[in-house]
Amino acid sequence: MALHHSTRGRLGLAIGALGAASLLLAGCAGGGSTGGSSGEASGDPVIVGTTDKVTTLDPAGSYDNGSLAVQTQVFPYLVNTDYNSTEVVPDLAESAEFTSPNEYTVTLPAGLKWSNGNDLTSSDVKFSFDRNIKIADPNGASSLLYNLDSVETPDDTTVVFKLKTDNDQVFPFILTSFPGAIVDEDVFSADAVTPDQDIVDADAFGGPYSITSWDFNKTVEFTPNENYKGLLDAPVNGGVILSYFAESSNLKLAVQQGDIDVAYRSLSATDVDDLSGNDDVKVVEGPGGEIRYIVFNFNTQPYGATTADADPAKALAVRQAVADLVDRDALSEQVYKGTYTPLYSYVPEGFAGATDALKGLYGDGAGAPDAAKAKATLEAAGVTTPVELSLQYSPDHYGPSSGDEYALVKSQLEADGLFTVNLQSTEWVQYSKDRTSDVYPAYQLGWFPDYSDADNYLTPFFLKENFLGNHYDNPEVNDLILQQAVEPDAATRTADIEKIQELVAGDLSTVPLLQGAQVAVTGAAVSGVTLDASFKLRFAPITK
Repeated sequence: MALHHSTRGRLGLAIGALGAASLLLAGCAGGGSTGGSSGEASGDPVIVGTTDKVTTLDPAGSYDNGSLAVQTQVFPYLVNTDYNSTEVVPDLAESAEFTSPNEYTVTLPAGLKWSNGNDLTSSDVKFSFDRNIKIADPNGASSLLYNLDSVETPDDTTVVFKLKTDNDQVFPFILTSFPGAIVDEDVFSADAVTPDQDIVDADAFGGPYSITSWDFNKTVEFTPNENYKGLLDAPVNGGVILSYFAESSNLKLAVQQGDIDVAYRSLSATDVDDLSGNDDVKVVEGPGGEIRYIVFNFNTQPYGATTADADPAKALAVRQAVADLVDRDALSEQVYKGTYTPLYSYVPEGFAGATDALKGLYGDGAGAPDAAKAKATLEAAGVTTPVELSLQYSPDHYGPSSGDEYALVKSQLEADGLFTVNLQSTEWVQYSKDRTSDVYPAYQLGWFPDYSDADNYLTPFFLKENFLGNHYDNPEVNDLILQQAVEPDAATRTADIEKIQELVAGDLSTVPLLQGAQVAVTGAAVSGVTLDASFKLRFAPITK
């Protein structure tokens, strides 16, 4: 995809040549237009239902889709992607461009205001990025700012991002994601995650909506923000009520009966299949990009670095045996009815640079499991079987089929007597804390991309300081990730991305399992639900 700015510099032509250019956009309902907010919101409030919990409202403390689903409605971003587009364009900014190989300059309009009436200036922008890096919350996304050296503010409307390395191909995309949210410096703490209710009480919002009521992971009430001046049109609805469901079965029933207008994340494959034949609702699909995978903690997994019998070769053999035994086709068909498909590498199909790096290395070499190969791998490393493996999953965050998915994984690993799996589950709010505290030797995660580039499946996971916090460290992988991010030649960058996948496939920091598409179910009279390559459900164009 080519990067577009309102004022486009010489370097802009090369930026973003790789990424989601090959991402096939599925048909979407509704849409929006550019041009900033205009007119006033009208129509009845829209009710959206989800099972996807929030970790925290503060952008510095979260890196999960449930939190982003709220943040993207209420916080401003300097740049963003328009509906049905993968191009990065100005949002809050008037212009955004590379003014030198290591300087990205953003110009803000004069007179911007937060919803509480505070001035919104370049000082807020600098504060937002500085605090994110300083706080470095283990559940936050500060790791994405690895190439940011400093932020300068020559005046109230100018921001200059000084980058450590020239020709960064990824930085504009990062600004559209978690660490790109701008916050009010008069409200947020400079050195700690700010409590949700403090943010709501201070009305510290600058996106299309403000939050007027906050009941943590129960209900959130959004009201159109009359001070919003950005890329998206003003909301066409009178507001939105976001309602959280503990069980997807109740979410399905609510949209089926018309109690909610939109059900988004996460209905089971069976529920979606059932609702597809119901004339009272519409099933809206969007492009893929979501992945599901198992993470290994390199310290606490069997034979991990901090265990009593630490042995790197044996630890690797355990990971390899898991990769030999998982049957992705069975997970796809038996659990997800084909709505998720097998994934054999780290960058999913549809993104430039995607490969099937694991397929030839593990199992039978063609995608199927191979117990004999797993047994031979363990024996060669001197691993005593059965290997005792503690495996954790979250029943509320990744949908109701997670229990079936991981019960089947457990069955696959135990079928030939090579593993004894202790399978346990924990609800997401606690899970998100435990997984970064070395509590789980191996555990479930999913990934819903926050920008449309292959880098988003590499940088957060495999840099030495990464979002997983699983103690993986391969200097060659680390260097290649940094290298591809600043490589202007598309072919060279693709080769680097392919090499990274090859190396990580050998290390098995994670074992990818499945790739899935976006799905929402709406009432028959609802329009404007757009599931596009931004991978965000934006509330502003939804009406009924």
